[in-house]
Amino acid sequence: MALRTWLLTLLVAAALSIANHAEAAPEGLRTIPTRHSFTELVERLEAAVERHGMAVVAAASASRGAAARGVKIAGNTVVMVFRNDYAVRMLKASIPAGIEAPLRYYVTENADGTATLSWRTPGSVFAPYGSPALDEMARELDVVFEQIGRDAGQ
Repeated sequence: MALRTWLLTLLVAAALSIANHAEAAPEGLRTIPTRHSFTELVERLEAAVERHGMAVVAAASASRGAAARGVKIAGNTVVMVFRNDYAVRMLKASIPAGIEAPLRYYVTENADGTATLSWRTPGSVFAPYGSPALDEMARELDVVFEQIGRDAGQ
């Protein structure tokens, strides 16, 4: 009986340890697995951003940087998206919120050759600032970002 209790205690401790070390998804994280390759999904995302009236401000890729050094890692890129009229509204509502722009999509390559699209909803990004005007703008952007994500991932 003592051995059974000891084993049960050990299993519970191991489970708690694993749970405490698991990565918690940030609030508002949206993730869409796709059937597209990494390169194709990046291209589809950029086209969807344009179709929905937003702009790709910049892109950053650790995998491209690594490749330039002769190191191969799974494809990943951050695509930064915004638009100037939203920037003006954002700053009018909250100067500190300016650190959040541009908003970002993240494209990651999966082991099977497909890619995943992820982003934090604008509503979750801007919520901590406690500004009703910023919250209103974020709700508008939530719809736009969801449409872009859906279009790119289809």
